[in-house]
Amino acid sequence: MNQNTTAITGRNSIREWLDHPTGGPALRGLLAQAGSSEDSLGPAMSLPLQQLVQLSQGQMPKEAVDQLVRAANGGEIPEEAEATPPSSQRFEGRTVIVTGAAGGIGRATAERILAEGGRVIATDVSADRLAQFAEAAATDRLVTVTADLTDPAAVQAVLEVAGDRVDALANVAGINDDFSAIHEVSDEMWAKVFAVNVDGLVRLTRAVTERMLSTGGGSIVHVTSEAGLRGSASGVAYTASKHAVIGITKSMAFMYAQDGIRTNAVAPGGVATGIPMQPKIAEFGSKRLEAARVIMPGVATAEQLAAPITFLLSEDAANINGTVLASDGGWAAV
Repeated sequence: MNQNTTAITGRNSIREWLDHPTGGPALRGLLAQAGSSEDSLGPAMSLPLQQLVQLSQGQMPKEAVDQLVRAANGGEIPEEAEATPPSSQRFEGRTVIVTGAAGGIGRATAERILAEGGRVIATDVSADRLAQFAEAAATDRLVTVTADLTDPAAVQAVLEVAGDRVDALANVAGINDDFSAIHEVSDEMWAKVFAVNVDGLVRLTRAVTERMLSTGGGSIVHVTSEAGLRGSASGVAYTASKHAVIGITKSMAFMYAQDGIRTNAVAPGGVATGIPMQPKIAEFGSKRLEAARVIMPGVATAEQLAAPITFLLSEDAANINGTVLASDGGWAAV
C-alpha cells in the first residue's frame, strides 16, 4: 500500500470509503458487479461499511467486506483499535429486562447494559440467536429467556427468571407491517402487528409495573418509531401501533410520576438492523411511502440507538419522564 494513503477499514463510513483514493474505486467496482451504484445507497452513506453485512441479510457476507478492505489497503487488513466500552457503571447491581434482545437494537441495548455492570434478562422469540448472544457475552449477568410475549404465559416466565426486583425495562421487540394503507390492510396483518407491538408490550409492562410499585419504582423505556410521530413512515397498522406506544408512554408517565416510576420512549428513524420485511408488500401504500422516504436524512446503527435508550433507563435521566426522544438524524425536524 502507498505509504501516503491512509488505511481504511470496515469501521469507516461508506461515504469515507467513496472519498478514499483506493477505497472509492474498490467499492464502486463491487457495486458495479452487483449491478448497482453509489446513487442507490441513499441514507446508508453514513453507515460503517461493515454494517452492510448485517443489513444485506446474507447478500454481502463478511468475506466480501474483508476482500474489499484488502483491495483498498494493498492486500492487507489493517489492525483496528477496539471500540472503547462505556466507562461508567450506571447499571451496577440493577436488573434490566430487554425484549427483542437477540439482535438489532435489543441486543445492542443489552450489550451496553452488561458493559455498564447491569444484570440483563434478555428475552426474544429466537432461541438460536439468544444462544449465540449468550455465548458471545460469556457472563452470568446475562440470563436469556426464549419467550413469545403475545402468549400470556410468557410474561410469568420472564418475571420468574428476573427475580423479586426489576429495576428497568426496555421494550424493544416489534415487527413492521406490509406498508398497506387502510383500504388494503387485512384483519390478519392488523392483528399480527398489534399483538406484538402493543398487546405484548402492555402485558409485560403491566406485570413489571406492578412489581416496581411494590419495590419503590424503576425506569421503563418503550421503543416507538418515527412512524409514531408521522403518518408517512410505514403502513397503517405499524403507524397506529407506534402511535399507541406513545400514548401508553404518556399515560404511564402521568399515572406513576409520584410512585418513582419513570416512563419514556425513543423514536428511531431508519436503523440498519437487517430485520426481515413482510414477504408481500402492499402496492398502493408502498408506492405512496416511496415518495415520502426521500426526506429521511440517514440510517443509524443499532448501537447508536442503544445510547439514548440506556440513558433514559439510567439515573442520568432521573428528571425525565413522559418524553418521546426522536433518535432519527433529524427526520422529525423535516
